[in-house]
Amino acid sequence: MPDCWLVAGCLAQTVWNDAFGVPATHGISDIDLVYFDGEDLSAETEAGHATRVRALFADLGLWIDVKNEARVHLWYAEKFGTALERYVSTEDAITTFPTTSTAVGVQPRAGELHVFAPYGLSDLLGMIVRPNKKQITQAVYEAKVKKWQARWPGLRIVAW
Repeated sequence: MPDCWLVAGCLAQTVWNDAFGVPATHGISDIDLVYFDGEDLSAETEAGHATRVRALFADLGLWIDVKNEARVHLWYAEKFGTALERYVSTEDAITTFPTTSTAVGVQPRAGELHVFAPYGLSDLLGMIVRPNKKQITQAVYEAKVKKWQARWPGLRIVAW
């Protein structure tokens, strides 16, 4: 998949699990892989990638969510009720993720991991959950916070 990144919650939650001394998979409900293919916006291609990736990593026992960020604008309004500007890259999409601590991606490059964290890593490493108001609504943020506080009670939450 072109410009593919491992992103968001599974990264933050892995850091939180390590910091709070709980098992590595504690509280992780899915793994998010995003890519950017502006040449193929078909749902069928995206679904094909998802099926292939899920088969490759079936032993993980976690849902793997695969999304082409180039096509999110096609379905976002129907699912979330507001229109979305078309993303220009995977990095552009990551800048809109719901919290500063989950707006993070990693990608292998030249034998190393490249990290993209548009708001830095201090909130993530400091166990701080802060809203990224670029796209998320207060209701969605507060639902995430409630769920995360139950799983990681030591998180420091910044109010909306």
